Amino acid sequence: MRHPRSGPGKKRGRGPRIPATTFRKQLAALANVDQITGAKIPKSFVFSRGKLPSTLRHLQQDLRKVMLPYTALNLKEKKRNNLKDFVNVAGPLGVTHFLILSNPKSLPHLRFAKSPQGPTFTFQIEEYALAADIANSQRRPRCPPGIFKNSPLVVLSGFSGLGNPFESLVEYFQHMVPAVDPSTVQLASCQRILLLKYDKEKEVIDFRHYSIKLQPIGVSRRIRKLMQSNQVPDLRDLKDVSDYVTKAGYGSESEADDEAAMVSLPSDVDKLNQASRKSAVRLQEIGPRMTMRLVKVEAGLCSGDVLYPWPVGKQGKVTEKEIEGQEESEDGSEDEMEE
Repeated sequence: MRHPRSGPGKKRGRGPRIPATTFRKQLAALANVDQITGAKIPKSFVFSRGKLPSTLRHLQQDLRKVMLPYTALNLKEKKRNNLKDFVNVAGPLGVTHFLILSNPKSLPHLRFAKSPQGPTFTFQIEEYALAADIANSQRRPRCPPGIFKNSPLVVLSGFSGLGNPFESLVEYFQHMVPAVDPSTVQLASCQRILLLKYDKEKEVIDFRHYSIKLQPIGVSRRIRKLMQSNQVPDLRDLKDVSDYVTKAGYGSESEADDEAAMVSLPSDVDKLNQASRKSAVRLQEIGPRMTMRLVKVEAGLCSGDVLYPWPVGKQGKVTEKEIEGQEESEDGSEDEMEE
């Protein structure tokens, strides 16, 4: 019995043939939808407007890594590209969020925008540290490439009871990455945390990026390394294999002794962290790190009614002209970006 064939190519059997263009559109639509939850996957562009110094260029690349895997890591911009070009390219690619860096005369600014109709939240970056700076300050930096295969878990703190425009901002942050269903999520895919904490006294938002590491309780460091490396250790100076485990300084319990950091896993994560034993949760900052102040909210995409201006009379007031400073004219061509 012959079955109809779907997809491009020569027709076989008695079934209808799907045109190649329609087949490609169906594949593109499936790529934009979570196969488990059925929800649309949010995707992002991280780019700049105007000239940026080298440190902000590195910050832009760090932000792209934060938004992985649903962002264009190697997005290349041209001087003649304007905002409309990014919007035109975003539609077919399923891009829903923009992170736009600019460097006006006062302080660097970062805009979080929803494509294609807004809103847009403009932040003034008061302090920042690159991922390389964070790694250089640590004795044992940990940032394996595999942790960027899945989106980070967004954790929001201090935003309750603030009202608008922070309610809209919280909604934006929540939908910036794919939603997580606790009943179906695989624990092995939860390897990063993006923490956004609002300081009500200073009226700033702390932006922190961490990696998640699980360590089994009651397993010595040498056993952990042996299980993770899958290599035969050097036993030349030992009389017995048991000496490798019981050697002084390496036969103790796991370093994590804080009861608050210990959890019971509902399912197996790897060979060491299994549901039958407790594991310690460790967070290690991988950067970048930013301290941001909300200065403007616009109803549209970098345009429209201003919903939240900076309070009049406070020091550090930023005018709209400064926010848009050093940005190139929006009257350029509509060439597509190279990825």
